[in-house]
Amino acid sequence: MKKLLLVAFFAVGLTALKAQDFKKVQTALLLNQVENAKTEIDKLMQEPKAQAKAEGWFWKAKVYAALYKDDKTREKYPNTEVTAAEAFKKYKEMDPDYKILKENGGQDIPFNLYVTSFSQGVKEFNSKKWDSAAFYFGYAVDYSDVIFENKWSTAKMNFDTTSILYAAYANQNDKKLDKAYQYYGRLADSSVHGKEYEDIYKFLLVSASNNKNKADFDKWLGMAKKFYPNGEWDDYETDYLNKNYTLQEKADLFDKEDAAGTLTAAKYLQFGEMFANIPKAEKDKLDSTQEVYYKNKARLAFERAYTKDTTNGIAAYNAGVLYNLEFNALDDKMRDNIRSLQKLNAAKADIKDPKKKAAYDAQIKPQVDAIKKANAELDKPAATAADSTITWLENAYRALKAVPNKSSAEKNCYNKSLDILYNMYSYKRDKSKADQKLFDTYDAKVKFYDQLISANGN
Repeated sequence: MKKLLLVAFFAVGLTALKAQDFKKVQTALLLNQVENAKTEIDKLMQEPKAQAKAEGWFWKAKVYAALYKDDKTREKYPNTEVTAAEAFKKYKEMDPDYKILKENGGQDIPFNLYVTSFSQGVKEFNSKKWDSAAFYFGYAVDYSDVIFENKWSTAKMNFDTTSILYAAYANQNDKKLDKAYQYYGRLADSSVHGKEYEDIYKFLLVSASNNKNKADFDKWLGMAKKFYPNGEWDDYETDYLNKNYTLQEKADLFDKEDAAGTLTAAKYLQFGEMFANIPKAEKDKLDSTQEVYYKNKARLAFERAYTKDTTNGIAAYNAGVLYNLEFNALDDKMRDNIRSLQKLNAAKADIKDPKKKAAYDAQIKPQVDAIKKANAELDKPAATAADSTITWLENAYRALKAVPNKSSAEKNCYNKSLDILYNMYSYKRDKSKADQKLFDTYDAKVKFYDQLISANGN
């Protein structure tokens, strides 16, 4: 019995001794003898019983956070922030209600880690050491969260926007885009907005496009349009479609939204550009029928864009150019046929013998008839394409003429509209030589656009 009592007494005495040892750490900190406190806590925490106590990890976190705060000891004892953070994490796991921290004024632990890390982060950021800056701002975010979540600061904040923003910047500059996305996303989720935050939403939209994250993309897009209604957000929708939709899927989406009447003039214009400017790698896979299909889609989209907004001269210009390309293709075929006839006739001119000439005429008659028939069949669609070209480019001319301060793109479209209209009316005039009144009408148009071209210095 005496032996058992002795063992029990020894156990109680050991516990008391440990409590007294933590008191030594506390006293050293009160006297600002941080290095002495380090010696004491390092010695204590070598023992498993100390490691099993929340109190041990609390004091280790407090000591190492104090070492981290001071410039001299931070330099003398590297990685104190890591040790403090690891100790504080273990302490929180054992004492989630922060009972020991509150009893011992331990709020300085997260404050020291937060303030010092923020300062170090700014220093590294200004030196463009992005990896280090991201590291320190990560700590600043973590420990400012602890402070604000527990309302240990007088500042009425849910989180430190600046720390999160710089953590995002640093990670973005260090090409750690996933981490940057997390930080930017946290800010956006809190609905931060203002001119200085607009680029956050741009980054998030591009990242969501790159990662094929439709849910996030739609969320960020809705917020971006709400907070920055004048932003060019349709460009980001186009980017998403280009990165994540096949050409046919884009066409299907266009048909669906067109039928539903949900497309704006800007969206029609962008769909038109997608169908008109198909990347070479995709275009090479299309047969001639598919190429015509997408050109017609593009033309329809541009026409609808102008119909929705008759001030959009570029939309009308794009529609006109597509009709003009169709006309040029038909006209080239007709010219090739005419050259073929000229070659046949040139060969006949070299034949002097009337009998041989007659025989040659009979020989080439099927070819001549076929060529003439082909041109007759091409003539009507060419005339239709010419008329459509004129209609849409005159829409473009009127709309762009009304723009007071034209952009370089608008100037270019305006000038090219004049050139093509001059050529189209020249074509119409030359085709109407048998009708003097019609000839004069078209000739007046040719002269009108010629004067405008000269006035513009073209």
